[in-house]
Amino acid sequence: MTTMTEASVREFKMPDVGEGLTEAEILKWYVQPGDTVTDGQVVCEVETAKAAVELPIPYDGVVRELHFPEGTTVDVGTSIIAVAVAGGAAPEAPAERTEPAAKEPEPEPKPEGRKPVLVGYGVATSSTKRRPRKGPEVAVPAPAQAIQAELNGHAGAVAEKSRPLAKPPVRKLAKDLGVDLAAITPSGPDGIITREDVHAAAAPRTAEPAAPVATAPAAPTAPVPAASYDTGRETRIPVKGVRKATAAAMVGSAFTAPHVTEFVTVDVTRTLKLVEELKQDKEMQGLRVNPLLLIAKALLVAIKRNPEINASWDEANQEIVLKHYVNLGIAAATPRGLIVPNVKDAHAKTLPQLAEALGELVTTAREGKTSPAAMQGGTVTITNVGVFGVDTGTPILNPGESAILAVGAIKLQPWVHKGKVKPRQVTTLALSFDHRLVDGELGSKVLADVAAILEQPKRLITWA
Repeated sequence: MTTMTEASVREFKMPDVGEGLTEAEILKWYVQPGDTVTDGQVVCEVETAKAAVELPIPYDGVVRELHFPEGTTVDVGTSIIAVAVAGGAAPEAPAERTEPAAKEPEPEPKPEGRKPVLVGYGVATSSTKRRPRKGPEVAVPAPAQAIQAELNGHAGAVAEKSRPLAKPPVRKLAKDLGVDLAAITPSGPDGIITREDVHAAAAPRTAEPAAPVATAPAAPTAPVPAASYDTGRETRIPVKGVRKATAAAMVGSAFTAPHVTEFVTVDVTRTLKLVEELKQDKEMQGLRVNPLLLIAKALLVAIKRNPEINASWDEANQEIVLKHYVNLGIAAATPRGLIVPNVKDAHAKTLPQLAEALGELVTTAREGKTSPAAMQGGTVTITNVGVFGVDTGTPILNPGESAILAVGAIKLQPWVHKGKVKPRQVTTLALSFDHRLVDGELGSKVLADVAAILEQPKRLITWA
């Protein structure tokens, strides 16, 4: 039987794509046995309890075998793909084995502690037991001779077919901004495309105008997972991944933190006028400018005026932890479930910077590519239920946070304005807060401040 030396085959293991995770489900393979891969090329997409993540391969070669089919949940540290790499020993010729078996290669030295593996950190040095394979068997790999021939005979083709040189975060940025990496002239060392190159290529583009918050787009139909099954009168869908983690977190939040919700209805006509004016501002060109941007800014100003609202409850130490920074979360409904990515240090951003950050956050969430890090460390959250035509709701706190603001639909309603009943753009805000550390007075002040700013947006200047 044809064999290949261990030195010529590399096993790529499932990394810990979010600190502390133990498993991930393979959602989709982007390669098959016999395909050529290059360093940094995304080979598969996996889903953890936190997010869906694309995994890049860290070396060049030819895919030898996919160890698990799509839909399989694999332990962190388990090999998921074998790649034949250039530079290894040539395969033996087909012949009967009449001589003693070759000496087993010495084991590689064990790493100390946990080593970085692409995203997050790898598992501890102890071995991980592989789970039994589920579902249909994957394709049988091509003979080792054919793989080696492809490596040797197509070395030039690999360089031709390889994608432009760029690190995974830069590829993600280009994808989010709709920039073709092949059309960019790299400025980095060794011909690597940098973030600055991508931003420069995207600068001339003009982003599509965002639809008003009051307009409720048709809700997308979430795809039924392949693992679901029909009983005739019912369809049962296994709860796992992001949806499972979210359900557990919401139950824990609802029954741990004593929720209080307050409501206010406010005339936001002037805010909508300001949105239209900002869309024409040259400093905001190419950015996502919509009512959510000004609502987010209004909440940040209200937090600055009432900093005690930006806190968390430390149950173990029985302490209230005041945060001197605001990581602003934006709740997003995706086919895989509710996620809450956040804008880091939102309090320190200018309006254009906040618009850019929110635009990237929303685009990434819609594509299902939000990283685990983007969903950690939030302090306060906004949930925009108005996009579904809902007037308002009583939002549940994101675990570990003290407050969440729900924004209802903006509708044209009769309103008393300057002593006369006139048609005005009106919405209802709802603020839920943790009553262990936020009393009624503090919660009311924050909600009243947000409403006052949206009614008279010039207060963004006078109060900031």
